Amino acid sequence: MKKIKITQVKSGIDRSERQKQTLIALGLKKMNASKEVEATPQILGMVRKVEHLLKVEDI
Repeated sequence: MKKIKITQVKSGIDRSERQKQTLIALGLKKMNASKEVEATPQILGMVRKVEHLLKVEDI
């Protein structure tokens, strides 16, 4: 399976509770935190919901 690197570039402060929980589910808790994850349909759906807060790179 393909891997992607996601980096949080904007704060989750003043966002909806759903978006905050999505960031936590992706494993991102702080600004500029990065995580390498498998590009499953579930992960890609979560990334799509908060893509305005993230930077996504292919590995």
